[in-house]
Amino acid sequence: MNGIFWVILIALILDFAIGLFSTILNVRSLKSTPPFELEDVYKSEEYRKSQEYTRVQSLFGLTISTFKLVLLLTFWLLGGFNYIDQTIRLMGWNEVWNGVAFIGILAAFVVMLDIPLSLYSTFVIEQRFGFNKTTYSTFVLDTLKSVFLLIIIGAPLLIGILYFFEYTGSLSWLYVWVFVTVISFIISIIGPIWIMPIFNKFTPLESGELRNAIVEYASEVKFTYGNIYVIDGSKRSAHSNAFFTGFGKTKRIALFDTLIEQLSTDEIVSVIAHEVGHNKKRHIVSGMALGVLHTGVLLFLFSLVMENQSLFEAFSMKSTSIYASIVFFGLLFTPIELIISPVMHFISRRNEYQADQWAVETTTSKNNLISGLKKLAAENLANLSPHPAFVMLNYSHPPLFSRVESISSLLGCQKESEA
Repeated sequence: MNGIFWVILIALILDFAIGLFSTILNVRSLKSTPPFELEDVYKSEEYRKSQEYTRVQSLFGLTISTFKLVLLLTFWLLGGFNYIDQTIRLMGWNEVWNGVAFIGILAAFVVMLDIPLSLYSTFVIEQRFGFNKTTYSTFVLDTLKSVFLLIIIGAPLLIGILYFFEYTGSLSWLYVWVFVTVISFIISIIGPIWIMPIFNKFTPLESGELRNAIVEYASEVKFTYGNIYVIDGSKRSAHSNAFFTGFGKTKRIALFDTLIEQLSTDEIVSVIAHEVGHNKKRHIVSGMALGVLHTGVLLFLFSLVMENQSLFEAFSMKSTSIYASIVFFGLLFTPIELIISPVMHFISRRNEYQADQWAVETTTSKNNLISGLKKLAAENLANLSPHPAFVMLNYSHPPLFSRVESISSLLGCQKESEA
């Protein structure tokens, strides 16, 4: 047990403790009545249901976190990583294929662990609160499709990474960075065309009031796209969403069918305007650039420790390897991730405010974004009073109260300027 062992152990426990404490604060912050500004979001019975949904999800999340931490520590302290590694080495493969087997076995464990948890979440919790529309056959097919994609995309990606680290010398991290960036870019292009349709049906939005309104808005703000599609989200869940995906000719405006059912035409246009705002403010490009930079920094840091003997001693490994150090580095990076994650969430929430501002400034019916957000919050049983600490650590979007307050402030400023 060396210094790295204690750094990783303390970081894992600290990460769990922070999550536990913030979740407890979040549950305790639930109010018997909604905030005054949001009292029209729920009827009293629905508001109580939203609070119960938050409690149940929080308890389930804490149970999963506790179980996974105990399982990881037990596996680690009993020498599970070394056992798998030594068993694989008996096969006589080279280091690249050893790495594929080692990481593949660990990934298989994770998948097998997640399946019963997903089953419970989908068919017990989501079913209880009226969200689940997934059948058992759809669940099984989705799981098989996910595993298939993990193999045909993840395996070649892993082979490439291991190859560069094994055979390209001191600048291997740079070659891996370029390789991963190129693959990520390719996937972002082909994803909307070949990958996403594997799970959901994309149907072009029919001609009519909604399509005309979206086309007219996009034309007014000079936003170009390939087509507008409706996703059969109701096949799996009553939750709703809207998003853009792809680049250039593959760019798609995607609307869940549940969203179309829940919101009016003007409200949907406001939601679309919000998404256009992300594009116009270059949040997508800056987010990708930040992700590429983040990956590069991680790979460089990894190159500094990937052959550090102390890292392998911390996990009781008899043999050193690039592939094992990749796994261990992920755990070693936990203390830094505790700092980076809230920063990334802060940037994301700031971007959401800016996209809201764009939507308000470029749509004619200024209050439709507020009414649309309130309806979506109600339909998704959103927590109206999350604790600030929980928001800081977990929310990529601002809570509804903050967004409504910000939009109302923008509307007030507009009225004053018009006067």
